[in-house]
Parts: sequence; C-alpha cells; structure tokens
Amino acid sequence: MRILLKIGVTAVALWVATLLVHDITVSGDTAGRRALTLVGVAIIFGVVNAVIKPIVKTLGCAFYILTLGLIGLVVNALLLLLTSEIADKLDLPFHVAGFWPAFWGAIVVGVVSWLLHIFIPGDDD
Repeated sequence: MRILLKIGVTAVALWVATLLVHDITVSGDTAGRRALTLVGVAIIFGVVNAVIKPIVKTLGCAFYILTLGLIGLVVNALLLLLTSEIADKLDLPFHVAGFWPAFWGAIVVGVVSWLLHIFIPGDDD
C-alpha cells in the first residue's frame, strides 16, 4: 500500500511539474490516458531514483560536500531527463525538452512531493 501511495504522490508531483514548467509535457487524447501515463512515468522515475541515485551519490560524494549538496539539483535534473528518455523508449507520451526544464521540473517534483508527504498521514519517511 505504501508503494502505491508513493507512486500516486510522484504522479501528482509530475502532473504539477507539467502545469508549471512549459517544456515538460504529457500528452494523450483523454484525461485518463494522461493520468495513466503519469503513473507509468512515476514508476519509471521511482525505479531510476532507487537504482541510479545511490550510485551517483556514492561516486560523487566529494562533489556533494564541495557544493554543499547543490549538485543534487543537477543530479535530480539529469535523472528526470533520463526518465523522459526511458518513457520515450516505452512509447509513453511524456517529454522533458532539455536540461533547464528538467532542472526546474525536478525542483517542482521535489517540493510538491515533500508537501504531499507532509499532509498524508502514516508515511514515516
């Protein structure tokens, strides 16, 4: 149940990013199709973050220290770009047009996810 909640929160955060960041798009002929696309992208984003982010953090530990963690914003943007590429390969109509939209989108996704986790009871993260 907790995984489904996290997927839902991430899907909502990605949807907000598509609303606020001009070059992040999700397309589909119906609202249901767009919602399913966002759920699929949320799953991909979760897998990418679970697998690749710890490796990058471990290998780039010195950069995290030197930049006081600000390199994490760049890493999150690159992970969102990678998610967009994987979604494209899986024929999911989700697209991030470049680094700067990914950068701002990653910030939006992070803030919205954090806010939703505050208001959703029972999440112990």
